[in-house]
Amino acid sequence: MRIGLISDTHGHFDPKIHQYFNSVDEIWHAGDIGAIHVLEELIKIKPLKSVYGNIDGQEIRNVCPEYLHFKMGGVSVLLIHIADRISKYNPQVNRLIKDHHPQLLICGHSHILKVAPDKKNNLLYMNPGAAGIYGFHKVKTLLRFTLDEGEIKDLEVVELGPRARLKQ
Repeated sequence: MRIGLISDTHGHFDPKIHQYFNSVDEIWHAGDIGAIHVLEELIKIKPLKSVYGNIDGQEIRNVCPEYLHFKMGGVSVLLIHIADRISKYNPQVNRLIKDHHPQLLICGHSHILKVAPDKKNNLLYMNPGAAGIYGFHKVKTLLRFTLDEGEIKDLEVVELGPRARLKQ
């Protein structure tokens, strides 16, 4: 199962997302979607799993949960917007890890692209950075990877280009 992972769009949908997510089987959005049209655009490309983030209003919270726990390609996944730093998670994430034992923890919020093993919790931590134009990140990023028979492999970092604000 090939996955396209995105976060922190903050209401911005970069048209280049189409070319990078056309080849995936499913898209996951790790919150701070920012506007319902972003979800609508992503759903046009591939099936979507998404959670709301701290900037998302009621319209998005009505269609996206706070977190998702599911199994895909033999991998147990926890998808949530705010997890905090690797191995120093917030109390909610610590509780969810204890309850669900995910192999893959996916979050957003920091706007910092990071993929690293969490040896303490025996999982892989993934944050795709930010794909929107708001925030302190310099480059818009997303991730693609494969889940296959319990393995997480073929990870790719995609740079969409500089985080340039649109002229209003």
